Amino acid sequence: MHLICITKDQPVQNEAAKIQFLLENGVDILHLRKPTFSEEEASSLLSEIESRFYPRIVLHDHFHLTSHFPVRGIHLNQRNNRIPLPYKEEISRSCHSITEIAGNNEAYEYLFLSPIFDSISKSGYRSGFSEKELADASRRGIINPKIIALGGITPEHILKLKPYSFGGVAVLGYLWNNADTDNEIKTKIDLLRSALDQIEQPCYNS
Repeated sequence: MHLICITKDQPVQNEAAKIQFLLENGVDILHLRKPTFSEEEASSLLSEIESRFYPRIVLHDHFHLTSHFPVRGIHLNQRNNRIPLPYKEEISRSCHSITEIAGNNEAYEYLFLSPIFDSISKSGYRSGFSEKELADASRRGIINPKIIALGGITPEHILKLKPYSFGGVAVLGYLWNNADTDNEIKTKIDLLRSALDQIEQPCYNS
């Protein structure tokens, strides 16, 4: 299962170095989401990141920067919902209902479905789905390996995803909050990866 990290909205001290650390220590894909950044600020941050990491970075803003930086792809949301033409790399999208992911399953590389649990980064942003809804969507193949669980993701919550068919998780608040040192961040990544490994293990009937 994929472990995807989303950046904080606001600037982070030594952010380029932190992004590289994440990608070197267990994060599979990083989503660069900086809604307040100008094009120049976004470009400057990307310029500070070693080019070998670009194939694992997805942009949420300033899509035309893909002509200057060979990143993995772009991510569509309510703020930026138009695909720059021509564009042939990976495209992902944010969704907030079962109906929405059902209608877009084939059109994108993967889809974020949120909020699965109460958000850590957005106060008052509550879980939008019951266990019954998730189980039914999984049974019908709507939740499948192309669907990424987002919202309130922690190691404990990852274990609750085992009955479903998600292809991974996207993490924001848990990974960035109260983690100021590389050791603290590495510990959190390890806990997330351990939980993902547990739910990937096959179940055997006795």
